[in-house]
Amino acid sequence: MIVRILGEGQLAVADDQIDALNELDRAVESAVGSGDDAAFSASLAALLDGVRRSGSPVPEDSLEDSDLILPPADATIEEVRALLSGDGLIPG
Repeated sequence: MIVRILGEGQLAVADDQIDALNELDRAVESAVGSGDDAAFSASLAALLDGVRRSGSPVPEDSLEDSDLILPPADATIEEVRALLSGDGLIPG
């Protein structure tokens, strides 16, 4: 799966990492739902760090479509609320 973190670039993430990332995504979704800014900031940072750790950079000159687009690290809780679907930021 190709994941784009806005403002940073794309990473190739193996399918076997998606379950772990979904756990982190649920924490983001929960923080957004409760309106807890501190928990939101921490959980979004953990999710993005998880993607960075589990993924490998896609070369900048590659023309890969992103399967998933995540907000930048400085996104607000309101911006992420607008992006959330019933499956969170990461479907599955």
